[in-house]
Amino acid sequence: MSDVAIETEKPLVIGRLKVGSIGHHANGWWGMIMLIITEAFLFFYLLFSYYYFAIQSDGTFLPDEMPSFKFSGPETGVLLLASLAVWFGERGGRKGSRLQLVLGLLLALALGCGFVAIELFEWMDKTFTLASNAYGSSFFTVTGFHLAHVVAGLLMLLPLTFWSALGYFDRERIVPVTIVMMYWFFIDVIWLMVFFTFYVTPYFR
Repeated sequence: MSDVAIETEKPLVIGRLKVGSIGHHANGWWGMIMLIITEAFLFFYLLFSYYYFAIQSDGTFLPDEMPSFKFSGPETGVLLLASLAVWFGERGGRKGSRLQLVLGLLLALALGCGFVAIELFEWMDKTFTLASNAYGSSFFTVTGFHLAHVVAGLLMLLPLTFWSALGYFDRERIVPVTIVMMYWFFIDVIWLMVFFTFYVTPYFR
């Protein structure tokens, strides 16, 4: 090939690269499974410490004022709706609907932020602190760890929403959204356990 031919040859134009692997159990799927298992054990030990203190104290561990559902009720509803919104968006992505995918993730972001706000209001409303007693330490430690996981979930949703709006995901490359959806389902399950532990079991005494 002559030098003239090399100089005049036009470069091959390649379309925009897609984001994410192909397949349901592609890169990151097993990583999220291992993360969920690890974090599940963390919460298991945290909740175990609560029940240990409750059993060993002969009823003196719990505060005099019974837990209220004023904040925890809305928190539960908002968090469940957030996971439902992620599922709705992911389902839309699988059908090739970018609009449904983006709307679902945006709604999940808004609901997740709402959960964080309600949780902070509840903390300020408490008459005890982290250093008041064993119950206060257990409550703020467990709910604090859970809140940190919710914030982590929001940080995952933020770039996903942006990339979804740019059209980086399609029917074949939707696994990043599926992985984050799994994480949000995990957050829901943990919160239901926390809700039962701190807001329901005290009424059994």
